[in-house]
Amino acid sequence: MCFNAGVPASRLNTKVRLTIGVAAVALVAVAVLAVAMELTAPAAASGPPRFVDETATSGIDHVYNGDFEFFVGGGVAAFDCNADRKPELYLAGGANPAALYRNDSPVDGALRFTVLDDVVTGLTNVTGAYPLDIDGDGRTDLAVLRLGENVLLRGLGDCRFERSNEAWTFDGGDEWTTAFSAKWEASKALPTLAFGNYVDPAKVDPTDRCFDNSLVRPSASGSGYAPAIPLKPGWCALSILFSDWDRSGRIDLRVSNDRHYYSDYSGGEEQLWRVANGEPPRLYTAEEGWATLRINGMGIASQDLTGDGLPEVFLTNMADNKLQTLADGSARPSYRDIALRRGVTAHRPFVGDTTMRSTAWHAEFQDVNNDGYMDLFVAKGNVDEMADFAAKDPSNLLLGQADGTFVEAADAAGIVSFARGRGAALADFNLDGLLDLVEVNRRDPAKVWRNVGAGDAGQSASMGGWIAVQLDQPGPNRDAIGSWVELQFGDRAIQREVTVGGGHAGGQLGWIHFGLGAANEARLRVQWPDGETGPWLTVGASRFWSIERGAAQAQAWLPPSE
Repeated sequence: MCFNAGVPASRLNTKVRLTIGVAAVALVAVAVLAVAMELTAPAAASGPPRFVDETATSGIDHVYNGDFEFFVGGGVAAFDCNADRKPELYLAGGANPAALYRNDSPVDGALRFTVLDDVVTGLTNVTGAYPLDIDGDGRTDLAVLRLGENVLLRGLGDCRFERSNEAWTFDGGDEWTTAFSAKWEASKALPTLAFGNYVDPAKVDPTDRCFDNSLVRPSASGSGYAPAIPLKPGWCALSILFSDWDRSGRIDLRVSNDRHYYSDYSGGEEQLWRVANGEPPRLYTAEEGWATLRINGMGIASQDLTGDGLPEVFLTNMADNKLQTLADGSARPSYRDIALRRGVTAHRPFVGDTTMRSTAWHAEFQDVNNDGYMDLFVAKGNVDEMADFAAKDPSNLLLGQADGTFVEAADAAGIVSFARGRGAALADFNLDGLLDLVEVNRRDPAKVWRNVGAGDAGQSASMGGWIAVQLDQPGPNRDAIGSWVELQFGDRAIQREVTVGGGHAGGQLGWIHFGLGAANEARLRVQWPDGETGPWLTVGASRFWSIERGAAQAQAWLPPSE
């Protein structure tokens, strides 16, 4: 090259050899550093937080009751209905009226709720409910699941609701509904709704006793809903979830079914429906990678646990639970089970009837000790009095560890109960940065536990940093259902999908909680439902943050001093 003109060849070769040698050493140093970084042990996970039983003083006095039709269900919806950003509770009652409880908990104080008696919300035959803003007016609505007609309740503000089946041309049907999920398709003004149905008493064929499920899309005019599209065959769904399982932008419908009501010869199995915008729904096939799985499926929880940006799927069951991960990446819906390796089979009680098989219902991934590792709560309880399954079958609190495994901590955390658990919600009811727990039980009062972290009943104490995030975008789908939130702190990265559905007969809408461990700040960005990715935003620890689409900065929100 011209810049080497006049340099003797021998000297040039020496310079080249030296340059190459220095570069090689540098590359080796970089490689050693990279290996060292890979081998550096991540921050250790924290131990269990302490939960204080505040059922007796919480103001919640509610029982999910009834005969065999209410062996399943018993869900709880957690959401803000009076604009104070504290989550209220709507509890299914079965044969008893459902109950709406206003959250009157003081900030960083004991949990307090007040029942709001109203014939609109106090429906009977309710199995569960899910919150979402159906009409995009900024007030949360409720999809109420029932034995009989399902009801859409429109939020009016100040925790008041009105029946809106007729206004939204929604046919609530007459099935036995036990599961729900929702998503927005393209720019539709209303969400697409999916309903999972259970046993059809009119069917006498012992190999197939199930209602079909249904998909309800907005009408062509966009002002209401079109007639439901049957999702055939239905195999007695107890949990369904719309999820972008392959990060393609197309959000499909996972269905978990109860094999007790179908036979192996009937073709019954777990299902994944392809639900592309504007196209008829269809089931994924074995040729596409879908493998037959038959379980007593009762609940679904979804979370990326491996760090590849693709969600793992936890499925509750009678006996061993399943944790599925994609075997071929995003190429095919081909799953393999990693529950045993991760320590989440939870197939027998850890105390109580420890030689018997467990029965699991609601499942939820959350970080209860704010160490930056996702934990897993699993509600447990006998169907009723099934002799082959544990009667004393407490719910699990499985704490995530640095190596990706989970360890049991419910006993140490103080949440052991032998009531027959069903639905549940982990949410920050007193806005202190710690996730509290409400659990609905069959034929027993609902339980309320306050998370005090490393503190005690007198004063909570955080075990690590945290942030809570709310998303906001203009137009329909105000809460940005279908978004992905990506968080980076220290050497950690977490991605969470924003969904409505899953669990068992109930879910949450509101603050999205992340533990940060020892980090005092994090970087956050949002992939919005249409695929557009926002900028990285820096957020400080132990604060509430509002993320508005298009904003250059996150906006901090402070709970009011009381």
